[in-house]
Amino acid sequence: MHGRCKHIDVRYHFLRDLSKDGVIELKFCKSQNQLADIMTKALKLEAFCKLREALGVCDFSQED
Repeated sequence: MHGRCKHIDVRYHFLRDLSKDGVIELKFCKSQNQLADIMTKALKLEAFCKLREALGVCDFSQED
């Protein structure tokens, strides 16, 4: 097996075994609902605000 692909194989089998044993449940998540994107990508304002709200982060810049 090629060295750069080995980690993918190990991760896949690890998650497959946890799923099979009922330790975790894997669910499909659409790319626009990936909460981690707020930390890793430049987003349009609308997407940023939606993900920020989903994380429960408050917006203190708006005055009431």
